[in-house]
Amino acid sequence: MAAMDVIVCVKQIPDPALPGELDPSTNTLKRDGKLILDESDSYGVEMALQLVDAAGGGEVGLVSMAPNGEVAGLRTALAMGAAKGVLVSDPELAGSDALTTAKVLAAAIQRLGNADLIIAATESSDGYTGTVPEQIAEVLGLPSVTFAKSVAVDGETLKVNRQTEAGYDEVECSLPAVVSVTAGVVEPRYPSFKGIMAAKSKPVEQVTAADLGVTPVGWAGAGQEIVDVAQAPAREAGEIVEDDGEAHLKIVAFLEDLKVV
Repeated sequence: MAAMDVIVCVKQIPDPALPGELDPSTNTLKRDGKLILDESDSYGVEMALQLVDAAGGGEVGLVSMAPNGEVAGLRTALAMGAAKGVLVSDPELAGSDALTTAKVLAAAIQRLGNADLIIAATESSDGYTGTVPEQIAEVLGLPSVTFAKSVAVDGETLKVNRQTEAGYDEVECSLPAVVSVTAGVVEPRYPSFKGIMAAKSKPVEQVTAADLGVTPVGWAGAGQEIVDVAQAPAREAGEIVEDDGEAHLKIVAFLEDLKVV
């Protein structure tokens, strides 16, 4: 493969260093301020840039779904070296579930052009469903490899070390494909001043769900609503067992009550 085109799904999220706020009308996270590039996705952007460099040509494109025409997080990824992007921004998307998000991103990927590889994070830092990359693959009819701790391309074959609890699996599949990468798969670069300046002029096409032909979306597409949000109960104090020589019996009895043993 002389050149390689990679598309990365990047999420723009409220700054996790700041306290999050809920919209009382929908019980969802407020996203009306400045959004930043999800750190989880910076690994995917870096992985894509390295794969394109290794292929000797090609480019990295971005797709993102965010409210209010927000591009600050996208510009960070463009400053790292990505070439262009598609932003899906539409008030109708508010309340979209994971599957609707996957359908929208899949349509944005197709709008951006044919890609040899699509990269996403394993899960976002503000949603944690961990399902969107696999759903995108299903919508596009592509093979999916998850939890990648290393990624390489050999001709038309994707080679991945897939992280497991016991180590890793060596997985191969044909391209094009969708792969979700774990944090630490590579060390993301910092955008240079030159990159930051160049990012301002790189093309980002803004589209709506209707432009992409995806319907229904938002709460209608999700078929659900969040009726209430409550504080998690405070952790109760544990029981202290003093060792009087018979402590082990009390512990065993306690575990038996919990049906652990």
